[in-house]
This record gives sequence, structure tokens and C-alpha cells, in this order.
Amino acid sequence: MALQFTRRAALGAAFALAASAASAQSVGDKLVIVTSFSKDLTVPFATAFEKKHPGVKVEVQNRNSAAAIAFIRETRSSPPDIFWASAPDAFEVLKKNSLLQKYKPQAQGVADKVGSYPINDPDGFYMGFAASGYGIMFNTRYMRANNLPAPKEWDDLKKPAYFGHVGFSAPSRSGTSHLTVETILQGEGWDKGWATLLELGGNFQQVSDRSFGVPDAVNSGQYGVGIVIDFFGLSAKASGFPVEFVYPSVTAIVPANVGIIANARNQKAAEAFVEFLLSEEGQQILLDPKIQRLPVRPASYAKAPVGYPNPFSDKSLGAKVKFDADVSEARYELVNSLYDRLVTFRLKELNAAWKAIHDAEKKIGSGGSAEAKRLVAEARKLATTVPISSTEAADKAIAGSFQEVKKGEKVAGRQAEFEQKWDTAASKNYADAKTLAEKAAAAK
Repeated sequence: MALQFTRRAALGAAFALAASAASAQSVGDKLVIVTSFSKDLTVPFATAFEKKHPGVKVEVQNRNSAAAIAFIRETRSSPPDIFWASAPDAFEVLKKNSLLQKYKPQAQGVADKVGSYPINDPDGFYMGFAASGYGIMFNTRYMRANNLPAPKEWDDLKKPAYFGHVGFSAPSRSGTSHLTVETILQGEGWDKGWATLLELGGNFQQVSDRSFGVPDAVNSGQYGVGIVIDFFGLSAKASGFPVEFVYPSVTAIVPANVGIIANARNQKAAEAFVEFLLSEEGQQILLDPKIQRLPVRPASYAKAPVGYPNPFSDKSLGAKVKFDADVSEARYELVNSLYDRLVTFRLKELNAAWKAIHDAEKKIGSGGSAEAKRLVAEARKLATTVPISSTEAADKAIAGSFQEVKKGEKVAGRQAEFEQKWDTAASKNYADAKTLAEKAAAAK
């Protein structure tokens, strides 16, 4: 009897091993992923996927969205298998360059839309696996120590009290930052949106060259407030940092995506990875305290912690912004370049202009002379002026002349002409704004 049991156990183990080997063989032995996501997200998913498909080795290459697009273009003859990132406009760039392939997932239970935004590309070239919003995280200890009120809206961060207490990452270096900029531009309109971005920038302590640098600085108390994608704030809070995160009313909830790259060498593994992301098992990983993403399966929220944001039940999230990925994609590089010229590369001059404006307005108060008020109003106008119209930015002949420029490369052609023009305009506007504000303070 014991011998028979042993034989049955051995036979069962053999069958299990064979089934495991067959499963691994069915999807291949390797998967190469290019992603902008941090290890906090990629490692749990890669580990779980390898466990589900024994024998498959996942190779993760971390690059920001712009660098990932360039890498996929350069390796089209022998490409990686998966592109995995937050920015839908980055996927549109790849799609329009025929660098993604169609795939129809088999997973069930995924919503069609988050708010008014389709979760999957209508043409089938990329799929949403999570949803993301953009907002404000702040360190509660820092805020108390510096006697700062908790912000709720973008306009709160324009106030003089926040001068030197805010950080952001450059949209040219971060796809999520680019989406935040586009969210404000699309939510408020081109001119008003840029005015908001420039006034916010006037209060920045830092424009980081990496998106992770902003939440790290807020967590450590280097500065108090960061403009970030939601999961940075939510995961920091869940991990025990003294931080809070809020969605301003002008925000967008859009899908974070995954796509199979055209001519992927490990096709079956790529398809299996997409299915895993969309499965209930994969969606539950999003709720991990170190990840804190918003699932695209509405049923997955049943296991979410109390108070967890749910865009499928809270219809106010993202309601004010109808984000258009086509608009964002068409002016992607132009907006990145423009932001760098107006904010990133001119931060000290922008800070000085807004410090002078704040000081003048405080000194003038409500009883200043008409001349003082006129001067400070003119200073504000100069400090919030964008040197290109929305019509020009939408012109394919102009926007199409902008390309990502790698470190060490020189800009040429129309892009160089526009950037020189913007540099000159920004420098003059900020210097003149500072001078006018100082005159306003003196004219009181």
C-alpha cells in the first residue's frame, strides 16, 4: 500500500513537473520589457509573472518615456517585447510610427472607460492596465513646521506662502510630468494654463531631472510639496511616510498602458504578460502599499483599503478635464521644449521675478497708488506670458519640427530658431517683470 502511494505521489509530481515545463515552453523562456516604472512596481509583477510561468526570465530595462521611444525606434530590427508606461501620448507616438502591434486581450472584467477616457486604444495597439491621476502630495510635518496650509487646488500653490516650498520634475525628463503639464493646459486652456504653470514655477525650489526625485524630496522633508502622479503620494502614505495626496479639481484620470512592440521576439511571453496584468491576480498587485495604482477592473476595488480612490464610483475624479491624447501627442516635444525654456532652464530668473511681484503686492496691499497697481499688473502679465500661441503650437509644420534631443546633440533647423526666440523672450520678460515689481513697491 505504501509502495503504491509512493508511486502515485511520484507520478503526480512528474505530471506536475511536466505541466509546469509545458506551461513555460508555451510562452518561451524570455521577456524583455522597456518601462518608465520604478522597481517598486516592476519587481513584484516580474516576480509574480515568473512564478506563474516557470522557466521564463523577465528582463526589465528602465528608461523614461522619451528615452524609451527613442530606444524602440533605434532597435526596430531587433526590438524588446513590451513597452510599459503611464503616458498614453507616448504610446500614440509609437503607434503612429508603426512600432506597436495589435493585440486583443482575453481577460474579462476590465472596464471600457475610466471617466470619459477609453481604457484601451480603440485600434487595439495598446491596453490600459491601471488608471492614474495627477495632483499634489505634501509632507504634513513640514507643513506644520513651516506654518503652511494644506493645498487642495493648483491655485493654492501660487500663493506667496509656498515660495521655495514646491518641487516638480521636468516634463522633458518624465512622461508623468508631461501629462501633468498637458492636463493643466487642456483643463484651463493654452494661455491660462501656461499662466498657471509659470506662476506655479515661480514658487518652485527645484525642477528635478527625474520624476522619482520629487516624492523622495517630499518624503524626506527637503521641501514640503510636490506635484506628482497619484501613486507616488498614495504609496508613500501607505508605506508610513507623513504625507498626504490630493487630486485638484483640474486633473485627469487616464490609463497607464502596456503594448506589445512590433516584431517582438518573444511574442507568446509578451501576450501572456499582458493577460497577467489584466487578470484579477495582476490587478490585486496594484493595491500593494508600495505600488498603490488604480485597477481597471472595477471588481478589484472590493479588496482595496478603506478610503482608497475609486474612479469608477467617485465620478468627480477627472470630471473637469476631457484629456485628448491626440492633442498631447501632436505637440509632445514642443511642449517639453517650451517648458524647459520658460521654467526648467530659467528657474532662478522666474523665482526672482515672482519674489519681487509677491513682495510688491504685499507692500502695496489694498491701498496702493494707481501707478503702483498698474506696474505690478504689468509685471504679472510679463511673468505669465507664453511666447507662442495655441494655434502655432497646433500647426503641424511647427510642432512637427520638434524632436527629442539627446545629451550632447545640437539642436538645428526651426526647432533651434524657436528655442532661441523663447530663451530670449523668457529672459527679457522675467527681468522686466522683476524691475517693474520693484518700481511698484517703490511707488507705493
